[in-house]
Amino acid sequence: MAFILLFAVATWAGAQNALAGGGSFLTLPALMFTGMDALAANITSCAALFPAQVATGWTGRKLARGANGLSLRTLFVISIVGGAVGAAVLLGTPRGLFARLVPWLVLFATVVFAWGSFFRKPVETHSHLGRPRAALAQFLISVYGGYFGGGIGFLMVAALTMAGQGVRVASATKNVLAGVMNASAVTIFLFSPDLHWPQALVTSVGATIGGVAGARLIHHIDEKILRIFIVVVGAALTVGLFLRAP
Repeated sequence: MAFILLFAVATWAGAQNALAGGGSFLTLPALMFTGMDALAANITSCAALFPAQVATGWTGRKLARGANGLSLRTLFVISIVGGAVGAAVLLGTPRGLFARLVPWLVLFATVVFAWGSFFRKPVETHSHLGRPRAALAQFLISVYGGYFGGGIGFLMVAALTMAGQGVRVASATKNVLAGVMNASAVTIFLFSPDLHWPQALVTSVGATIGGVAGARLIHHIDEKILRIFIVVVGAALTVGLFLRAP
């Protein structure tokens, strides 16, 4: 029953990612429900959602561009290094400490998601980040992405638009870079005993099916309702994790 529930939640999470983002808010508690601690659930969720991220990034790769003097190849390298650093820091984090950090990480991700969904005004033309600061912003986002990952899409779109990209180009670029940074993290996680393969495979299959379905339904579902749903889930998950925190 736990695996059936996990598959159903992963399918919904895949569709949610394709339509509005925030699928990891669903897979994290579902994986914990199967008996994992927070650290193992985070590692398994990252690995399980990776194939769908690659597919999404590959689909929109032609729109991806560099930003403010930083070539796309340079952003690739920054994202790979940052994702690897974040993953290494995660594996070096004591379980007890990570369990105490998770509620704060989910709270941060929920706030970022809500800000990006309902309050942030896209910047189309004016560049506010110079090349060094744009590179630093991408590196820090990549480290966070390798460590936890919730809300990285909105963080990257914000940084890329502030570096001069249009919103459509920034969205395509962040999809490519999200797959790149998670590639380095997942490569490291493959050697971790905290990667639970049965749950990862079930989650991956469900998320991929949901992602394909979500991509086909993207013009027929009110995205605002989905974003509200994810904010509510994130808020409820934050409260639940704080109540269960050691």
